[in-house]
Amino acid sequence: MKSVTQPAVQNAGNAGAGARQERISVSAMIAKFRELGLLAFIILMSLGVQLRNPSFLTWENINDIATNTAILAILSVGMMLVIITRGIDLSIGATLALSGMVAALTVKQMPDMHPLLVLAIGIGVGLLCGMVLGVLVAWVNILPIIATLGMMNVFRGLTFETSGGKWVSAHQMPASFKEIATGKLLGINNLIAIAIVIYIAAYYFVSYTRTGRRIYAIGSNPDSAVISGIRTGRILWLVYTVMGGLAGLAGVLWVSKFASAQGDTASGYELSVIAACVLGGVSIAGGVGKISGIILGSILLGILNNAMPMINVSPFWQMFIQGSIILIAVLINAMVKRGLDRNNLMRRKI
Repeated sequence: MKSVTQPAVQNAGNAGAGARQERISVSAMIAKFRELGLLAFIILMSLGVQLRNPSFLTWENINDIATNTAILAILSVGMMLVIITRGIDLSIGATLALSGMVAALTVKQMPDMHPLLVLAIGIGVGLLCGMVLGVLVAWVNILPIIATLGMMNVFRGLTFETSGGKWVSAHQMPASFKEIATGKLLGINNLIAIAIVIYIAAYYFVSYTRTGRRIYAIGSNPDSAVISGIRTGRILWLVYTVMGGLAGLAGVLWVSKFASAQGDTASGYELSVIAACVLGGVSIAGGVGKISGIILGSILLGILNNAMPMINVSPFWQMFIQGSIILIAVLINAMVKRGLDRNNLMRRKI
């Protein structure tokens, strides 16, 4: 009897282990290739819009989408790093406005200033804003959502105070400043070229540097990161500083592109940036996010903003559709994360 039951138990155990292994592989495949699913969705949606409006996939319109999405894509890099550490930055729209206003007022007073120096001034303002936020989050231990919400109002108030409540319009800006966004580098619009450079640098940073790996470690398990000797305060400060620098750069590019600096510039734009990250598979719970994902998330938002007016979708329905797509993306991310957590538990038991 003993010789009969042992093989049966062993076979049952093997079958259970095989089933668990199969579930592990399925969830791992979903997590690994969800960017391909997002790319397929973008392609199918683009083809659908093209059927409704043949001018959608023209080179001119594709170039417009890429140009209009570049600033969003740049900001998404910094926001991805922040969210990976289980944080959030609601102040980037205000930081963008403050940096853009300082740059616009500077070129208004000194129209002969070199564009690279103007970019440096905007980035410097953004870095300073990010450093302040980093101190509040990393060392004062204020919750990121509270710290960034409070500083959002501070930065927005500084923008109005700096400008005296007035606008800086196109005729007050020199042509060299406006060419920062409208000019071309090797035949590629400057906005797109800058975004490409930033994405290449960000990919190298998160994939091949020790600091990049530590950012993921902090987001995955903060307690384990501290035990392993990672100085979480420095990493968090760095992440918010990088986010501020990118917001400062985006501020100069924004004002140059639209040839206008206002106190309420980019108001609420942080929500679009967060949406691009979520659509790209960045987990709000931290520890998960890919450069390829946020590229696709930014492109999807850019296509939606461009395509829906072209097929005569009502502005009210545009908001509904965008919100629904973002909600679906959040649900998918939550289900994938839950599946991965369950699989990790099963893997330990096997």
